[in-house]
Amino acid sequence: MAGTSSEHYDYIIIGAGSAGCVLANRLSADPSLRVLLLEAGGKDTNPWIHIPVGYFKTLHNPKTDWCYKTEPEAELKGRSLDWPRGKTLGGSSSINGLLYVRGQAEDYDGWAQSGNTGWSYDDVLPLFKRSEAYSGPDTKQSDEIHGRNGTLAVSPIRAKSKISEAFIGAAEEMGVPRTDDYNGRVQEGVAYFDQTAKRGLRCSSAKAFLSPIKGRQNLTIQTHAHTHELLFAEGQDRVVTGVSYDVKGEMRQSMLAPGGEVILSAGAIGSPQILELSGIGQGSVLQQAGITPRHELQGVGEALQDHLQIRLVFETNVPTLNDMINSPIGKLRIGLEYGLLRRGPMSLGASQVTIFAKSATGLETPDIQFHFQPLSADKPGIVMHPFSGFTSSVCQLRPESRGHIHISSPKAHDYPKIVANYLTAPADQMCAIRAVKFARKMAEMPALKPFIVREHTVVGDMSTDEHHLEVARQYAQTIYHPTSTCRMGQDSHAVVDRELRVHGVANLRVADASIMPSIVSGNTNAPTMMIGEKASDMILAARRA
Repeated sequence: MAGTSSEHYDYIIIGAGSAGCVLANRLSADPSLRVLLLEAGGKDTNPWIHIPVGYFKTLHNPKTDWCYKTEPEAELKGRSLDWPRGKTLGGSSSINGLLYVRGQAEDYDGWAQSGNTGWSYDDVLPLFKRSEAYSGPDTKQSDEIHGRNGTLAVSPIRAKSKISEAFIGAAEEMGVPRTDDYNGRVQEGVAYFDQTAKRGLRCSSAKAFLSPIKGRQNLTIQTHAHTHELLFAEGQDRVVTGVSYDVKGEMRQSMLAPGGEVILSAGAIGSPQILELSGIGQGSVLQQAGITPRHELQGVGEALQDHLQIRLVFETNVPTLNDMINSPIGKLRIGLEYGLLRRGPMSLGASQVTIFAKSATGLETPDIQFHFQPLSADKPGIVMHPFSGFTSSVCQLRPESRGHIHISSPKAHDYPKIVANYLTAPADQMCAIRAVKFARKMAEMPALKPFIVREHTVVGDMSTDEHHLEVARQYAQTIYHPTSTCRMGQDSHAVVDRELRVHGVANLRVADASIMPSIVSGNTNAPTMMIGEKASDMILAARRA
């Protein structure tokens, strides 16, 4: 029999990830409100979580990573891709590459223009600034764009290299301007990444938003809490009253106080899964999975988008991190530099340099993004190549392909099926071809070519568009940015409205990357924390009203 919490809560937040930690902080700031934060993973005590390069240890580790996999992808030669998602306090912000990217102003203006008023760039910019403790250069532009009084540490990278400077030079020779701030109103340019770190340590959402407030008496943080389903008022299929979950196998229930709400912040995979387990979604999908439909919402689990990174590897005639990592003495030097100075390779996020560029003439904004790494491996998080090399990873910023995530079982611990449908849209295939051509042309630029011995990721003679597309089919991987499976909007396939309330269901909101109407033009961690900020404002405003 399920145990029932003796205390009722004003807000129950499911998922202590990028958005959930923000919500827990902002909602519990009012001592009169009782807040419960449920996290399926454990505490963020693994030391590798806090060392920036530790994602090599936390990715693909079932203690910190859900270790999802996609179904075989038809346009990727039938490959099933690993889909890491964080399973610990901080969620994916505790195992990601630390890269701080907001996306284009046009992304948010597009959301607002499609009917989601209140989500334009001018609306969300103050929310990005409120979170941020920016330690970059102090200029007039930085003060207009960045915040310095928040708790999310954002800082310039603490390690650079000769090969990264050559990569930047090649981009400039390709006509890409060097930018001081790709997070400004104009995204286009080449620059070193900013990362969510402070003094050489990761600043996850948990570190930024939970650590400062863990002593609040009105906030309960429950780890190892795996949500099974939402609970509903007797005889009222569309009024949420609480949550059913297990803590290490022991079933529990927590209930809402009058006027309370449940907020799903379980991510683009977890949030639609919980909705479907609770009987909210497509009736045919639910029935096939053995779930009795409670409320028909066609969009649950649909409209999935992700960034697909095409990872080109080049062998070099100068040392890269491959050499240091593959050498016992090199590893010792890396460890000493980090231990003594909190600098060097161990202070690096997943990439050093980014490029936001236009792959074709006539485009108003960049459509591709590069992640440059002064190292190389067959895929992220595994053994380095035995040669000196770097990775030039490029992704399409606004893919048209849409996939879906749906349960196939009524059991909460069974993983849903993930079908990303990468490269199914003809426009995405054409962009992939242009992106590979751009990356290979960069390698021929005078600033970079002298350092390159050969290209490692080649297919055939690379003289045709089909050969360039084949590189994507054979080598591309997810860049860990799933979104849009509980899409915000007013149409028949939208799941939440502009205030993130689930259509047709009382006392229930979704606040995470799943609500994005379309994927942002860049990495998704910072936008997801912004969504947490926005959701908290709307929830508190509704309570005051």
